[in-house]
Amino acid sequence: MENLVEAIKQLKKEKNALIMGHYYQRSEIQDIADYIGDSLALAQQAARTEADIIVMCGVHFMGETAKVLCPEKKVLVPDMQAGCSLADSCPADAFGQFIKEHPGHTVISYVNTTAAVKALTDVVVTSSNARQIVESFPQEEKIIFGPDRNLGSYINSVTGRHMLVWDGACHVHEQFSVEKLAELKSRHPEALVLAHPECKKAVLAQADVVGSTAALLKYAVAHPEKTYIVATESGILHEMRKRCPQTTFIPAPPSTGTCACNECNYMRLNTLEKLYQCLKDESPEITVDPAIAAKAVKPIRRMLEISARLGL
Repeated sequence: MENLVEAIKQLKKEKNALIMGHYYQRSEIQDIADYIGDSLALAQQAARTEADIIVMCGVHFMGETAKVLCPEKKVLVPDMQAGCSLADSCPADAFGQFIKEHPGHTVISYVNTTAAVKALTDVVVTSSNARQIVESFPQEEKIIFGPDRNLGSYINSVTGRHMLVWDGACHVHEQFSVEKLAELKSRHPEALVLAHPECKKAVLAQADVVGSTAALLKYAVAHPEKTYIVATESGILHEMRKRCPQTTFIPAPPSTGTCACNECNYMRLNTLEKLYQCLKDESPEITVDPAIAAKAVKPIRRMLEISARLGL
């Protein structure tokens, strides 16, 4: 593995490439990445990089977002099959029809969507900024929110809004077991529960802190004396343990299977071997239809502008 890591670093230097990784990636991918973060941070970094090549170690929509923001750059992903169940739950044609059936609404789409869905959108959000961006609109604004029903319902509950929410979900966050989480809490009464807002309402009801991966990490770093049960994709535990080596982090279990943690099978498709081959061959490469990209970039840039204005 050491030789492989050195080979990747050499290729990266030769090709002026930037390796970006999401917190849900394998630990070895996170360790070699130049930049790791949640979806908001990755989009912000992509928008300002001077690299010639961006290697997005995440899932397909993240590569699309980077390409839309940086059309002149080559954007690669180690495995083109690394999709997203949440993005798949919102086909662009069906979402477009939903919008037509509810005229007069501002369309807010979660970043976990295809470029084609973003092209139908007025402003994109991530779990880091969704609440603040929704609240930047007047209280009486009629809003369609897609595609995550759990995040949309959570935002409605904390803002007092009545957004129309598309019926989509992330298979990872849907799988957390309410019963097993309650059992974990009874075995670890001292532990605080950190939960991502893509989780079901019954899981969020047991949480002490609800937030994006970046927000949950920030909270843990600020309170390292605590013990935590973490209800989001277990890849985030790697960075949490690096930043807080004395802290106990316990992954919340899924409702099915015998695994004690909940992993995204799409995120785990990326490996060091695929990353090396990707850089060597400069393939697979993300492409986005220019007409779609021209529309999709507007709501993404609007998100970045609002986030900057709000200091996010």
